[in-house]
Amino acid sequence: MKPTPPSVVARIEAFNAGRDPVRLHLKYEAMRRDAFSFLRGTCHLFYEDLDPGLFPDAPLVWCCGDLHLQNFGTYRGDNRLTYFDLNDFDEACLAPATWDLVRFLASILVGGRTLGMNGKVIRKLETAFLDGYATALSGGKALWLERATSQGQIRTLLARLKRRTQKKFLAARTTLAKGRRKLHLDGTRALALQPGEREMLTAFLKRFARTHKHPERFQLVDAARRIAGNGSLGLPRFALLVEGYGSPHGNFLLDLKVETGSAVLRSHALPQPGWGSEAERVTHIQRHVQAIPPALLAPVEIDGRSWVLRELMPTEDRLEISKWADDVEGFTAAVRTLGEVVAWGNLRAAGRRGAALPDDLMRFGTDRDWAIPLLQAARDAARRTEEHWHEFLAWSPNVAKITK
Repeated sequence: MKPTPPSVVARIEAFNAGRDPVRLHLKYEAMRRDAFSFLRGTCHLFYEDLDPGLFPDAPLVWCCGDLHLQNFGTYRGDNRLTYFDLNDFDEACLAPATWDLVRFLASILVGGRTLGMNGKVIRKLETAFLDGYATALSGGKALWLERATSQGQIRTLLARLKRRTQKKFLAARTTLAKGRRKLHLDGTRALALQPGEREMLTAFLKRFARTHKHPERFQLVDAARRIAGNGSLGLPRFALLVEGYGSPHGNFLLDLKVETGSAVLRSHALPQPGWGSEAERVTHIQRHVQAIPPALLAPVEIDGRSWVLRELMPTEDRLEISKWADDVEGFTAAVRTLGEVVAWGNLRAAGRRGAALPDDLMRFGTDRDWAIPLLQAARDAARRTEEHWHEFLAWSPNVAKITK
């Protein structure tokens, strides 16, 4: 007799074991909200259930690993210009190109139904994304999106960011008294540090500063446990307020996040390059895929664990998908652009450390025989996600009890 497979609840508990209970509580609360939030918080379930035999002829690319409607956004690059691109690489790895596509299409199905879209609109979004991806891939040239090269809702988003200043950004996240800032511990973005964490972070920044040409900018002003993301919520993560160009208005905010490994690779033994650490995996792939990497992006080590460090910016934002009904045509055009962004990332990283060559990707984009089975795989994944969400809801009628 075959052993009974673990339940969805057991799989979720096992994956999240050992996480900070306060932030894990927040993660479970978010996952209860709707099926799309559940999909965002359970990338591991998606890959545990994904048939590795699907699309055996798909070219290998540097995948985001957790591609969905909300994993695109704006950021300031290390050249100080603002871009719109893929923005989450925690699960990134070398994998068949179709795996990212299936996950994104599943997010359209689950997210679309969550937002009240009818079947006709959802099919229109699926077609727009796949057409944008395939056309851009077959074109063979990696482009990028900044204010001058964007259109529609994405251009509006990038233009709106011009009004955001570092001073306003700091004011929203800190309090100011006697010329010195402290992070606002609001329970929404930040929580108080636990014993020993300030000392650990101070020592780290002193080491890091010695590697930088302006070490005085990395003097620690304040720090907090950061609340951000969805799938990674509950893992160690900090917001660091540092001296920057001088207190109080020249301070910088940094994000420091531990990296524990790709959920894709936990379930599938795909050959990968030999990275020095999980943080090196994330930052190297991000630099390959994005047109310009974010400011201060760096892999670091603290107490034997690997972390990703980057600067937090007032120019970070995402498309507001909850308002899709206000401009259906505009949202559809934006989703097509998301398909192009994915293709450009594939092309930009083509041929690097095992990824398929540009000509192989161009042929894949031209031959669209994979589109119909891809859509069916996405529908199967969306159905499983919604079933898993209902099972999760039945298990967690009172989230407060889960994390005790």
